Amino acid sequence: MLYHLFEWFKLEGWKVPGGALFQFITFRVLLAILLSLIITSVYGKRLINFLRNKQVGETVRDLGLAGEQQKKGTPTMGGFIIILGILIPTLLLANLDKAYVRLMILSTVWLGIIGFVDDYLKLRSKRIAQQQGINYKKGDKDGLAGWFKILGQVGLGLIIGLTLLFNDNVKAYREFTGTTPPVNAKTIKVDLDGKERVFVEADYPVTTIPFVKSHEFNYSKLLPKSLREYTWVVYLLVTIFIVTAVSNGANITDGIDGLATGTSALIGVCLGIFAYASGNLRLADYLNIMYIPNLGELSIFIAAMVGACIGFLWYNAYPAQVFMGDTGSLTLGGIIAAMALMVRKELLIPIFCGVFLVENLSVMIQVSYFKYTRRKYGEGRRVFLMSPLHHHYQKLGYHESKIVTRFWIVSVLLVVFAIVTLKIR
Repeated sequence: MLYHLFEWFKLEGWKVPGGALFQFITFRVLLAILLSLIITSVYGKRLINFLRNKQVGETVRDLGLAGEQQKKGTPTMGGFIIILGILIPTLLLANLDKAYVRLMILSTVWLGIIGFVDDYLKLRSKRIAQQQGINYKKGDKDGLAGWFKILGQVGLGLIIGLTLLFNDNVKAYREFTGTTPPVNAKTIKVDLDGKERVFVEADYPVTTIPFVKSHEFNYSKLLPKSLREYTWVVYLLVTIFIVTAVSNGANITDGIDGLATGTSALIGVCLGIFAYASGNLRLADYLNIMYIPNLGELSIFIAAMVGACIGFLWYNAYPAQVFMGDTGSLTLGGIIAAMALMVRKELLIPIFCGVFLVENLSVMIQVSYFKYTRRKYGEGRRVFLMSPLHHHYQKLGYHESKIVTRFWIVSVLLVVFAIVTLKIR
């Protein structure tokens, strides 16, 4: 809103002190980080106190883990702090006319509502049990039905996929190095360093493929030529899978203090670099990557997300004063997936979201092996002492602060490696 206000002042010919700074994305990115930090760190405490007064406390299952009983009663649904820290700076500082920004706001609100309903239903089950004098135990039947959460994630995946496929404001360009561009191709000509460059619009849907010299991959190549008119179906299925998988991965990772929050912040830094580089014509030309007009505005949203995660970590680090709940974890995972799709780096998700991937796989391996051995031997056997993976290390006797720190270090290495793939071909 502030961005549009200063733009209006400019059109009206009014000179407002500092108004010119809002034309620079870098300034608004830094301001978004600061504003989100202030919102989450200063006003987050008030929300924590409000949740505590309302007795919005976490119920912990007895899993035999060290320190788990100390977490009972810790306020949950703290994801609201993260959501506010993301939305307020974005609404104030970003250009809301851009399709990417609108889509990210929608994704945040969409998954935030699903996560909130899930958390609310869990709390309601707990209160009903207490009123009836029943010994309440947190179980799989609490909260929103699993199929309903999946349905919500599928719906968001469809919206994201259809927008990226058919919105006229969503385009990507690649520098043309030949002599004559294709006849029907849309091109833009730019003077860079005294030399005219021609950029040709890429055929959608296209993404970045790591470690390959051409560096771009069109989904139509997955189908035979006779079926390539249905490429959009393949892309929608991929989009739905990515949104669902990453969202659930973040949700599973949020099992010990600060793990999902810190990991999401690191992934946000990675995606922010991708967005800024692809949205800047000179950087895109220098790195020889796709140029995606208007993507630079997405950097402001990502900056707000990183700032919100860091600010929330102030209260979520061990020993946690608040948990984000599904309100935060589903939202963070979903918007990470959406951003990866927008910057055309979804094939790099297994790298920079490696922690989410391993946590997801550990649960799948554990459950699958347990069912297999139960059918074969009559009793279920386990690969890990407990899944997700962070609980396995807790069972081994590692303190959760050590586990979180080491997972963060792994995330840093994965993020750096993902960024380096821009030049490794």
